[in-house]
Amino acid sequence: MISWTGRAALAAAVVLGATSAIVAQNQKGSGQASSSGWTLASDSETKKNPLAVDERVLTTGKAVFKQKCAKCHGPSGLGDGPDADPDHRDHQDLTNPKWVDRNPDGVVFYKVSNGRRRPKMPAFKEELTEEQIWSVVAYVQTLRKK
Repeated sequence: MISWTGRAALAAAVVLGATSAIVAQNQKGSGQASSSGWTLASDSETKKNPLAVDERVLTTGKAVFKQKCAKCHGPSGLGDGPDADPDHRDHQDLTNPKWVDRNPDGVVFYKVSNGRRRPKMPAFKEELTEEQIWSVVAYVQTLRKK
C-alpha cells in the first residue's frame, strides 16, 4: 500500500512531467535559443519578407528604425548610437559586409522580434507589429554593404 506521502510525490511527478512536455511543445513553435543567444525559428534562414518592398515599406521601416533602433545601431546603422555597447560595436554595425550572408530576412526578423541578452538587443515582438518588423527588415537590408 502506498502512503499519502508516496501518493503526493507520485502525483507531483506526473504533473511535473506533463508540464515539461507542454512547455517543450510550446517552445518548438516559438523558436529555439542558439549558442549565440538568439532565439531563431528553424525556418529563419529561408523565411522571406512577405511584404512587397516598395517606397512605402522602406519609409515605414526607416521611421521605425529611427524610433526604436538608431539609439544603439546609430542613424546610419554603423553601431554608433548613444546607447551602443562599446564592447560589441562590430555586432551593432549593420553595414558590415561580413554579417550580410549570416543575416537573411528571416534571421533579421527573428532577431528583431526576440532580441537577446548579450550583446544586448531588446525584443520588439511586444511593441511592434509583424508588418512593422518586416518593414524594418527591408530597411536594414538597404544599409548593408554588399
